[in-house]
Amino acid sequence: MLIQVLKSKIHRAKITQTELDYVGSITIDENLLDAANMIEGEKVLIVNNNNGERLETYAIAGERGSGMICLNGAAARKAKNGDIVIIISFALMEFEEAKSFVPYLVFPDKNNKAILD
Repeated sequence: MLIQVLKSKIHRAKITQTELDYVGSITIDENLLDAANMIEGEKVLIVNNNNGERLETYAIAGERGSGMICLNGAAARKAKNGDIVIIISFALMEFEEAKSFVPYLVFPDKNNKAILD
């Protein structure tokens, strides 16, 4: 049996930019993607702590070391600069594997620089 479990989480990152006139997705500093073991194109759930909005999209790698967290396209209407978000990805695993799996947790500082747990 496969179950869906938390794979990665970037907890309390700050939105640095929104780009309504873009095809879609969320652009994430490549350092944060690496720290969270996420890849470009991976499906992510975005939870906005400021307004309660939740949305699913996919990750795009942003400039390494930039601290960028940018909502693009229609997703840009779900947050504003300075909002705090949680970026989550999930994985399908066999039940027994999932029992011992340890997710990748990243706690960015105020400049969206990775602090690992």
